Amino acid sequence: MKFRVERDVLADAVAWAARSLPVRPSVPVLAGLLIEAGEEGLVLSTFDYETSARATLAADVSEEGRALVSGRLLADICRSLPAKPVEMIIDGSRVSLTCGSARFSLQTMPVEDYPTLPDMPAATGTVQSDVFAHAVAQAVTAAGRDDMLPVLTGVRIEIDGSSISLLATDRFRLSHRELGWDPRTPDETVAALVPAKVLGDTAKSLTAGSEVTIALAAGGSGEGIIGFEGAAAGGLRRTTTRLLDGEFPKVRSLFPSEHLTVATVKKSDLVESVKRVALVAERNTAVQLAFSDGLLTLDAGSGDEAQASESIEARVNGEDITTGFNPQFLLDGLTAIDQEEVELAFTQASKPVVISGAVTDGSGAPGFRYLLMPRRLLS
Repeated sequence: MKFRVERDVLADAVAWAARSLPVRPSVPVLAGLLIEAGEEGLVLSTFDYETSARATLAADVSEEGRALVSGRLLADICRSLPAKPVEMIIDGSRVSLTCGSARFSLQTMPVEDYPTLPDMPAATGTVQSDVFAHAVAQAVTAAGRDDMLPVLTGVRIEIDGSSISLLATDRFRLSHRELGWDPRTPDETVAALVPAKVLGDTAKSLTAGSEVTIALAAGGSGEGIIGFEGAAAGGLRRTTTRLLDGEFPKVRSLFPSEHLTVATVKKSDLVESVKRVALVAERNTAVQLAFSDGLLTLDAGSGDEAQASESIEARVNGEDITTGFNPQFLLDGLTAIDQEEVELAFTQASKPVVISGAVTDGSGAPGFRYLLMPRRLLS
């Protein structure tokens, strides 16, 4: 194996492929990054039996071959190299890397022990890359982080013709984002539960090109796989991951069809007010929100402890209402919304609020909705 490649292209691809390497691999070779030089250029791969990453980039290949080296070490080295072309060559059981006057020698791992990467399923459709990345970033806001409840650490992707719905919940909040896409089969309906962290990292990393290809193969129990492919500097990048096994809760019915009170507030004012008032809120206590007479009054703290109160303008349609929420969960939902004004829709104080961007251009329903459970207020 012998090839020459531009330093920035190599460093970016290595960093991308190595980002999903396991911290504590079950077997040593899974900490490796597979380097393959051949007719299609240079291919860099990582795989931990759950998630795979494959970056293809242009390189001047003099001799074909493959080698397995420590992925994190290679990423650290490439990041520190001078801005000059990089040459890599196999020298016995080591890989020699040269960049200008900098030279490194890396111990190889047994490439024959490295697992075979899964194939990319047949393409299901394509979606605009920046739109997809933004939609995923909104959806993962409500995804769970408790590995004891693995189903809730995923994002449910529902494909119905030319639309995609993204749903996530951690039992205390729920996010719902809809977007359009270009399906290969216009009348196809399919669903998948994708690990939220993998989905978020992948969508964010595939914005260099104009679109992302999504490939879904929903097999039997625990056998489903989803793949994402997009253009990047110097070539293509592809990620596959196993789907989560389990039944995602039926959460769509939690969004009420009618509301007794709807308040419209300037998002920036509400965000800053929540941040200030929450400074005196003790851990796991709520910030109180009281809507009345064109005002939203926020309160936190109680008894002999520090207290805070602040009022901001709000257009309130319906009955006055007083409720309370986890301030960080409230901020997470507000900051995920694009619009300058937000709507908070209530059925009653003890029921969840639905937060969305205020639609003023006649474009219909907002693309992102965030449902948040109330917290008990301290007396």
